[in-house]
Amino acid sequence: MASQLKVLRNVQVWRFSLYYFFVFGGFVALAMWLPRYLIGVYGLDIRTAGMLAAFYSVPASLFRIYGGSLSDRYGARKVMYATFIVSVLCTFLLSYPPTSYVIEGVNGPITFSTSMGLVPFLIIIFVLGFFMSLGKAAVYKHIPVYYPNHVGAVGGLVGMIGGLGGFVLPLAFGALLDLTGIWTSSFALLFLIVLVSLLWMHGAIQHMEREASAAAHVPQSPELPEFRGMGEPEARRAAMRAGPIAEWRPEDPDFWEATGRPIARRNLWISTYCLLLSFAVWMVWSVVVARLPSIGYTFTTDQLFWLAAVPGISGATLRIFYAFLVPIFGGRLWTTLSTASLLIPAFGIGYAVQNPGTPFFIFLVLALLCGFGGGNFASSVANISFFYPAAEKGRALAINSGIGNLGVSVMQLVVPVAITMGLFGALGGQAQVASDGTLLWLQNAGFIWVPPVMLGAVLAWFGMNDILSAKSSFADQATIFGRRDNWIMCWLYTGTFGTFIGMSAGFPLLSKLVFPEVEALHYAFLGPRVGALARAGSGGLSDRIGGAKVSFWVFLVQAASIIGMIWSLDARSFAGFFGMVLLLFFVSGVGNASTFQMVPAIMRRVFDVEHADMPVEERRLHADRESAAIVGFISAIAAYGAFYIPKGYGWSISSTGSADGALWAFFAFYLSCAALTWVAYTGPRGMFGSRPRLGAPPSGAGKRDLTSGAYS
Repeated sequence: MASQLKVLRNVQVWRFSLYYFFVFGGFVALAMWLPRYLIGVYGLDIRTAGMLAAFYSVPASLFRIYGGSLSDRYGARKVMYATFIVSVLCTFLLSYPPTSYVIEGVNGPITFSTSMGLVPFLIIIFVLGFFMSLGKAAVYKHIPVYYPNHVGAVGGLVGMIGGLGGFVLPLAFGALLDLTGIWTSSFALLFLIVLVSLLWMHGAIQHMEREASAAAHVPQSPELPEFRGMGEPEARRAAMRAGPIAEWRPEDPDFWEATGRPIARRNLWISTYCLLLSFAVWMVWSVVVARLPSIGYTFTTDQLFWLAAVPGISGATLRIFYAFLVPIFGGRLWTTLSTASLLIPAFGIGYAVQNPGTPFFIFLVLALLCGFGGGNFASSVANISFFYPAAEKGRALAINSGIGNLGVSVMQLVVPVAITMGLFGALGGQAQVASDGTLLWLQNAGFIWVPPVMLGAVLAWFGMNDILSAKSSFADQATIFGRRDNWIMCWLYTGTFGTFIGMSAGFPLLSKLVFPEVEALHYAFLGPRVGALARAGSGGLSDRIGGAKVSFWVFLVQAASIIGMIWSLDARSFAGFFGMVLLLFFVSGVGNASTFQMVPAIMRRVFDVEHADMPVEERRLHADRESAAIVGFISAIAAYGAFYIPKGYGWSISSTGSADGALWAFFAFYLSCAALTWVAYTGPRGMFGSRPRLGAPPSGAGKRDLTSGAYS
């Protein structure tokens, strides 16, 4: 008996019991509490409340078998993460009480309220029950695997703590209701429990991975590492398809062909899918704002341009922070969380546009929240840059960024169609009557992205990897702020990506104002599509002849296209104007790929010169870390183009009655980009010129192509 109970002295076992306290104890407690909750909050009778409570209790029971299957196939640790992350989101939404707000506006108080209707409540508790059911199976998956000789002792304790949860939590729910008078306090308690469980589990995993990396060996990352040091000799460790990778050598041809390429390719395509959704949600306001006046919203032209431009501000600002988060949290976890965050603006837009009394301030907040999608770009490209060797980095980043950018075109193609039909039936809400008598379901502009975003978060968690050698602190990455090339590339990438995203945000509304006789929304998706495909298809060109050379000519063609746009506006020719816009999108897409290709080439050249005494592999690792940080940071700065281009058009039209003033400013900016590229990189005294200011690479670095920056 003593030997059986000895294992219970370890605190990790009790932590594991906390997990079951939530997934099983919380299940029992909610199954008993929900009928009373539905009666008290929604005024239902006892029969209806009992039947609707099955929306939680049935999935929370039925899918435990499926949870066991998923744990066998993908590993219980992934299932536990998915359970906790989704439960945190669901309990947070459920814990927010009905609230009324009063904002002291310029023209008097603005009053509005928020509350959760019965249908959304049932959907969320169904999702919560489903994932808690998976978690119950995942918790018990590892007891016989890790403790084959103490299954009874460990399993008995875990089950006892879970059962106590079913007894204690209903009493706690009632006590909280009596103390606070708030029905949703029960879900606030569950939110606190699951958040502590998630942070505790993740902290244990991160601690284990840091120790493994510091020890310079390649252990198999165990399932649920909180059991580290407790397992018995018979314990087995299942191989993981997704998760941390301690050894990653993309420059080693044998490793790359045998192991690296399939892993990198899987991470690339999952990340690209999530990035496409991020761009779609980020730029959704470019279509929504053009429709708001037709369904009764009386916003001014300046307010409409603000709604189109504000996602650019928040997206660009978030990119500054997101650029440094992948090496801190790991690409897999951060991609999962950042993709799931898109659900907030998607649901918010869907509910807000259904209420004609929704104030401008709420729309402004939702527009800011759409910036979550813009921020994701920085972390996505920073993550993918770690997976590929220098010879393929340009193409990989072009595919990731280019197809990700395609999300703008997909959104501008899908949303105008989706808002014309009731895709979600009664769950999607009622139609709005437009000024011309047609029916619109403008809420679908948000709701249409909910299913694919959920799928993307699941794919990211179950299919992506973390490269442990790529992890570093913010202080390690902050060295880029002292590098001149970082700030030069911020300016140049603003000229390419800033143009792409700014024109994507501003073109639909600009065309509607300048050419009111043309239904510009029918053509708006073509520009982003051309730019995105040009980016995805031109990465190889920059790898072959050098990103700096390509970028120089891109800026000159951009300047020429601006002249064509000004001429077309003066001539009142929509065909000419639209043709020049497509040309601008195309060369901007090519420039997006070429400027990204420049960054790793520049940093490897810099490290070859500044750290000639450092081993080649160590130079590569440090250069790649700084390259990833720079790529993320310049994408943040350039994303402000989504703000300054629409606002530039709005300012020019309101001040002069024409968009020409903004276009001439853009023309001068493109010429400055071309001049800077020539002086710093492609000219005779530039880094990749015939007589560069930097010294030649050291002999130990191998022969280096100064045009592309690649080793041979």
